Amino acid sequence: MSTISEQKYDSDIEKGAPATAGSTSVSPVANGGVDTEHGILGQMWKVVLWADAFGVEARGIERVPEDERHHAGLFDSGFLWFSANMTVATLSLGTLGSSIWEMGLTDSLLTIIFFNLLTTLPVALFATWGMQTGLRQMVIGRYSFGTVGVYFPVVLNCIACLGWAVINTIVGASALRAVPGAHQIPEAAGIIVIALITLAVALFGYKIVHKFERWAGLPVFIILIILLGQAAPHMVSSISLPGTATAASVLSFGGTVCGFALGWVSYAADYTVNLPADGSVLKVFLSTYIGLNIPLIFVECIGAGLMSTFQNKTTWEEAYNLNGIGGLISGPLSAMGGFGSFLLVVLALSICANNVPNMYSFSLSFQVFGSYAQAVPRMFLVILGTIIYIVLSLVGYSHFEAWLETLLTVLSYWLAIYCVILLEEHYLFRGGRFSNYNLVGYNNPAVLPKGYAALLASGCGIAGAVLGMSQTWYVGKIGLLVGPPPYGGDIGFELSGSFAAVTYPLFRYLEKQYYKR
Repeated sequence: MSTISEQKYDSDIEKGAPATAGSTSVSPVANGGVDTEHGILGQMWKVVLWADAFGVEARGIERVPEDERHHAGLFDSGFLWFSANMTVATLSLGTLGSSIWEMGLTDSLLTIIFFNLLTTLPVALFATWGMQTGLRQMVIGRYSFGTVGVYFPVVLNCIACLGWAVINTIVGASALRAVPGAHQIPEAAGIIVIALITLAVALFGYKIVHKFERWAGLPVFIILIILLGQAAPHMVSSISLPGTATAASVLSFGGTVCGFALGWVSYAADYTVNLPADGSVLKVFLSTYIGLNIPLIFVECIGAGLMSTFQNKTTWEEAYNLNGIGGLISGPLSAMGGFGSFLLVVLALSICANNVPNMYSFSLSFQVFGSYAQAVPRMFLVILGTIIYIVLSLVGYSHFEAWLETLLTVLSYWLAIYCVILLEEHYLFRGGRFSNYNLVGYNNPAVLPKGYAALLASGCGIAGAVLGMSQTWYVGKIGLLVGPPPYGGDIGFELSGSFAAVTYPLFRYLEKQYYKR
């Protein structure tokens, strides 16, 4: 079989290999034996060929060979994560320390800084793995979990992609509804507008995602500085007294911060696969790490600071109680009249920069389910994911804060497990060298691990999470001991990672001894 359309490249970022059902470079035919020339799949791939002429990326999870990588921007990973986190969704996270755990401003700020600096390290590291392998993040997981065991992280990652999109869209719609004079805008209208903008970018794929994210965060950064200038004089610094209650709040809020920062770890390699394999690993690592931490720390701290203004600004508290996050940021901006309303609209739409990676990575993660999933063109999976999260956003609009706190904390549990398993596989069993990976065999179960060790270690990690969690709907035995009853404190993140880290080397050693791979 041969590629029908020619590959076209941008001087900076690769467009991606166009394809039809018969393309060996990106078609699932060669790897899965699925008929993509007839029936509904055949029609889909005909649409892909047509859309390719307009710049829509056809490549899915197929490995990008070294000679097809033409993305020269080694710092673009940092720009992408800067924009993806420079949004009102990140600001909403910073408010949770006060709204849920009643933490003082100083406590919240220190928790935000420490936990972000720690949990963004694996995200930056995994970003370099995409460049070194040419493989997407969930595909790299096959070298620990196998082709079937990887379904465990893939299912959770797909849920995470959609869950984040729902939470983000609700935040954006709330901000739009809080624009002065726009109170009659239905929530549904704001949700659909945000979803359509996100779809327009994610549909095109790698090249356009990077171009969009390269600049999307800059105006938002300027607006947030203006917002900070308006609100800072009214912020009140406070610190909680030392004790078990404070420690429990710090650990619980810290786990939530981890869930947000570490949440990108399951996407990280997706956005570096077109970088040259011989590029500077250090540059990609540092740009990603810095690009993550500047917006995460800066914007979350603003969110925490805004929650401390209620003592001086009761009207802002009323706006927050009425319109949620949108009301909270509209308070300081409303004093600027029409210009402030314009800034609030831009902040609301900034949520698209956070949603774009969610939808793009959802489509790639779904394809890891196997040959039939891989045969579905990526662009149609983006459309499917968009429809799903629009419906969920409409249903969950009134449950935002509870959904956000639960989603963030639970995600931190499985992401800790995923991280330690991949890291131990890479450094303990493959010597920290990708030359010890059969990269062209990413789709071949015969050369990949069985995945039993990863699944058993994951089970142990889940047990640790259950013992250490502290949620309104369940408190683990160990979590209960961390803080005062009835909720104790949440250390599910720490225990899930620790349990998996201790057990995976033993299970993997036994698996290698028996199966020799």
